[in-house]
Amino acid sequence: MRMTRPLLLAGTLALAGCSLAPKTVLPAPPVPQSWPVGDAYLLQSEAVLPILSYRTVFTDPRLQALAEQALANNRDLRVAYANVAAARAQARVSRAGQFPEIGISAGASYSDSGSNGSGSGAGNRGGSGDFSLRGGITAFELDLFGRLANAAESDRNSALATEAASRTVRLALIADLAQAWATYGADRDLLAIARDTAANARENVRLTKARLDGGVAPRTDLRQAEQILATAEDAIAAQTSAIAQDENLIRLLVGGDVDRQLFPAGLAEVTPGVVALPAGVSSQILLRRPDVIEAEYRLRAANADIGVARARLFPSISLTGLLGFASNALGGLFDSGAFNWSAGGDAAATIFDAGGRRAGVDVTKAQRDAALAGYEGAIQTAFRETADALAVQGTISERVRAAAANTEAAADTATLTDARYKGGVDSFLASLDAQRSLYAARRSEIATQLLLVNTRIALFRALGGDSGAGAATP
Repeated sequence: MRMTRPLLLAGTLALAGCSLAPKTVLPAPPVPQSWPVGDAYLLQSEAVLPILSYRTVFTDPRLQALAEQALANNRDLRVAYANVAAARAQARVSRAGQFPEIGISAGASYSDSGSNGSGSGAGNRGGSGDFSLRGGITAFELDLFGRLANAAESDRNSALATEAASRTVRLALIADLAQAWATYGADRDLLAIARDTAANARENVRLTKARLDGGVAPRTDLRQAEQILATAEDAIAAQTSAIAQDENLIRLLVGGDVDRQLFPAGLAEVTPGVVALPAGVSSQILLRRPDVIEAEYRLRAANADIGVARARLFPSISLTGLLGFASNALGGLFDSGAFNWSAGGDAAATIFDAGGRRAGVDVTKAQRDAALAGYEGAIQTAFRETADALAVQGTISERVRAAAANTEAAADTATLTDARYKGGVDSFLASLDAQRSLYAARRSEIATQLLLVNTRIALFRALGGDSGAGAATP
């Protein structure tokens, strides 16, 4: 009999440590083991990409100052941090359910019996009091099949997934801010081009009107020159609005007012401050992307939920215990005879539920399969986004060179055509066409330069390279 109790105790402890959740097995990443190679990708380095922070990629002090302000004040980021705090607290709630709940209670009562009516009429009064003090385990479930442990594990992984989601918000915030900052610089350049075009168009209108008044030029020349002027003036108004909208977006991302000295004057100030990232790193780096990390923790949480559902198929056993003191006199409350104790246990099992609990297991398995597909899909999406950005980065320098050469040729053509028109060799229409071509070439060059910057930002976003994104507190 003495050996039976230790054996029972050991068996109970062994059962309490078991788990019915299947082991989480992460699939092999469903993408190639290296980035695409070829003329479009221009493999630059086979070295492993270092862990990057936004300060390494965005080196301009003005953009760094804006990023710091955004990380401190952006409301979407505050919501993400609050969600992380709530998820962590929920994980602690689930963890607390694995431990006994201990409570204490105390009570007191007093009663007066009143006069007994005996003797000479002098009333004799008597009274009695009851006092009690009890404490012990009020509720504790033996987690024989790992239901509580798996529930705590599921909530813990959900909290980690929420934290990874906050990193995604932080990463997107920095990338969006850099993109808005670069777009502002491009719009400033486009406004300058529109103003230059409008100034040249006004001069053409003045000269053409003088030639019309002198009987040298037809009226159609004047009207065509006025069309060029009107187009340029419309572009000035549109770019002025675009710049105001860019400022509004930056203020929204930053979460407050912005010092205007932190805005760039043009793309020439933006491009050097956004560093290009090397290509050719292993695609395994995508496993550091916060959305991939979030998907992995969602998968682990779904796997733990299967263990919770399986444990519900088995009986639940709860224990209660109570010990304390009780006395009808306060002075004797702590006497040895006043001590009492009790213990009990309950077991409950469902005999018939029309297959509801087994269906619950099937639900969690299906959710696990969906989480697994989501995890693989997150990796595939990350690979595609990174490969697309690398494809653009591999050819963008040639496009920038071609756009600059096109602008130079268009400017030379416009100068020569205008000279030929004034010399009476070419028509005014040829001169206007040359001016339109120059205007389009200058705008196209700005768009290509902006694409260069945005590609570098896209790589920073796609690789999830912000090493400072792991903290879920501002």
